[in-house]
Amino acid sequence: MQYDFLEQSTRLLREAGRICQIDPNVMAFLAAPARVVIFRIPLKMDDGSFRVFDAYRVRYNDALGPTRDGTRISADLDLGEVKSLALIMSIKHAAGRIPAGGGKGGVSANPRELSKREFETLCRTYIRQLRPRGHAYDVPGADIGTDLQSMSWMLDEYESITGYHDPAAINDKPPILGGSLGGYEATGRGVFDVFEEAAKATGFEIKDASVAIQGFGQVGSVAASMFHEAGCRVVAVSDSRGGLYAKEGLDIPGLLAHKQATGKVADFADSQPLTGQDLLECDCDVLVPAAVQGVITADTAYRIKAQMLVEAANAPTTVEAEAILLERGITIVPDVLANAGSVHLCQMERSQGLADNYWDIETINHLRHQRLVAGYRAAMNAAAKYQLKSVRLGAWINALKRIEEAMQMRGWC
Repeated sequence: MQYDFLEQSTRLLREAGRICQIDPNVMAFLAAPARVVIFRIPLKMDDGSFRVFDAYRVRYNDALGPTRDGTRISADLDLGEVKSLALIMSIKHAAGRIPAGGGKGGVSANPRELSKREFETLCRTYIRQLRPRGHAYDVPGADIGTDLQSMSWMLDEYESITGYHDPAAINDKPPILGGSLGGYEATGRGVFDVFEEAAKATGFEIKDASVAIQGFGQVGSVAASMFHEAGCRVVAVSDSRGGLYAKEGLDIPGLLAHKQATGKVADFADSQPLTGQDLLECDCDVLVPAAVQGVITADTAYRIKAQMLVEAANAPTTVEAEAILLERGITIVPDVLANAGSVHLCQMERSQGLADNYWDIETINHLRHQRLVAGYRAAMNAAAKYQLKSVRLGAWINALKRIEEAMQMRGWC
């Protein structure tokens, strides 16, 4: 059966709302996004041909503050995916006590099929057609298919339209343009921060633990380095072009150099090949899905051997799979906590940009760690209060309670 990202997300929303008895009027408002923008981008290609790309921006709920983040550019992007991601972003912000609502957007396009000029034009036109209103309304950030350069183009386009500098209007830009230090590493480092706290809470021994990571891009590669430096054995990794396994652990610094040189993890020395699906089911203590949503299903859940699942990707585990894994006694560190390092970094980036006062990396790392750990502890406490096995539901409950309070104080319900 095809994975329905939006249906899965709304099921979590309804279940968390039911458990903690959220105001029905709040739940009715959260049943769909507050605002959806759909538009099309015409683009003249380098060869003189003409293409049209579908584009989206969803502002799910702004009761807690201006919506923000992610701009995803991928070939199979559709409106349902963007709505789901905007909902999850609302939960991440609220669960992390960040004064922001959830926003998400993107373009249905394959960046690899575009020249640099075509891609720059696409990014700039996205901002121009979106007609953004600045840092107090909705703030686009980076996601799959976008990076420091993409966000630099978007910021420049926005400032060219408005005629004034506003670094807080676009997130995930480089420090030279008013971005924050630590942006590239924020999500991957945050994955380890939350894992470490979960390990303490459950008595899990980190030293020499075996770790498998599905996805070796920006998030997965940084997380791999953190696990490796902590004394774990990263025994398996994979990317879109294949995977590999080494029982005694992979040389992560060497693998990073190999990936940089070849563009893939496959064919690395002293390892054996395996597929991304095989990685999910390999013999390991910690499994880190860091690629895409919906990879751990009810069928897969019975074959997972890990003691702990740390969700570095958004929604990698289905609702049905989570129930099975929890029943089997597997600890799940959920996505809205585990991969929230970037949303905390974006909040810090916003604060620095508005104040025109930029912090050192030690301050940023300390604050990110402190806020992520606090969010995980709060979710655990909520789960315990409602006698739940699921820390995920604990996080969603905390988030919904904050959104409910904000909406009630505003007189929306």
